[in-house]
Amino acid sequence: MRKIILSVIGVLLIIGGFFGAKMIIANKKTFKPRAQKVVKTVFTEVVANGNVAIVVPANGNLVAKNRVELYSEVQGVFKKGSKLFKTGERYAKGETIIRIDASEYAASVQSAKSNLYNELTSIMPDLRLDYPELFPKWQSYLSSYDMAKSTPALPEMVDEKEKFFISGRGILTSFYNVKNLEQRLAKYRISAPFSGVLTETLVTEGTLVRSGQKLGEFINTDVYELEVAVSKAFSDLLKLGENVELSAMGDLKKYTGKVARINASVDQASQTIKAFIEVKDKSLREGMYLEANLDAKEETDAIQIDRNLLLEGDKIFVVRDTILDLIDVNPVYFTDKSVVLKNVPNGITILSKPLLGAYTGMAVKVYEDKKANTEE
Repeated sequence: MRKIILSVIGVLLIIGGFFGAKMIIANKKTFKPRAQKVVKTVFTEVVANGNVAIVVPANGNLVAKNRVELYSEVQGVFKKGSKLFKTGERYAKGETIIRIDASEYAASVQSAKSNLYNELTSIMPDLRLDYPELFPKWQSYLSSYDMAKSTPALPEMVDEKEKFFISGRGILTSFYNVKNLEQRLAKYRISAPFSGVLTETLVTEGTLVRSGQKLGEFINTDVYELEVAVSKAFSDLLKLGENVELSAMGDLKKYTGKVARINASVDQASQTIKAFIEVKDKSLREGMYLEANLDAKEETDAIQIDRNLLLEGDKIFVVRDTILDLIDVNPVYFTDKSVVLKNVPNGITILSKPLLGAYTGMAVKVYEDKKANTEE
């Protein structure tokens, strides 16, 4: 009996729960929020076609236009000079940079000069007797011969018999032997070919220098060159002597250079052409990284916009009566931040800043500067 009663109660509870839930669902009111149409504000500008300068960006490191690597052509001990052979030391043009001990070699040069003098002296009696008309000329040369100075050139020999006589006595051979030794002696001293600074030194005073050994590097700090790579598309537009604006990274100062040289060949790997820009400034240093802006040409009837505004490579958004639309354009030049366009109608309103989620037919509101309108 108890089981029957509990079963009846359970069935009644289920039936009651079913009807109660049905009533609750029937009485529930659903409120659907009204969708609000969001109109985004856009920044625009009116197209005014004109001349746009095509500026080709390039960069590179400065290198001194005049530089020499110092090598020794002789062997000997590096002698101390009036200035230390150290990096950063300045030398004027013609000033001795390196002097190698040449006392032993200089003695052999003096010996050869002495032999030449003796040979000249030995032919003088024969000249007086056989060729008296030639004697004064050679006597004058012998009198001016100074062992402490460089050997002067021999007197000009215009007569064939004079040439045979002088050559037969071995004078010409001795003379050119002396001149060869004197040229070699001059290599024991390296002088500055121009005013500049030592940028590298590999030896010190007292070091034994060997023939062919590199001693250092010397540069002129007045004129520098910037080597840049330019696309071959602009090879015909670059002109020698054209001014170029240069700037250093993180430096507000601008420098003005000019195109000094243009390589005639194209780099096969990068398809670029090397151009060399000459620049002068006291604040410049070799190795500085500079950016150059080369004025390649002017594009007529064109505009320049942000590169992010270009869609699909040849389309941009325009605003027609607060509705976005797409038009076709002709991009003629790209930079990393901007693009130059042609075939954009004058007076049409275009977006000046990218709009996230923009699409054709989208309703927008053109931003108006309230401050500017108030002033007007």
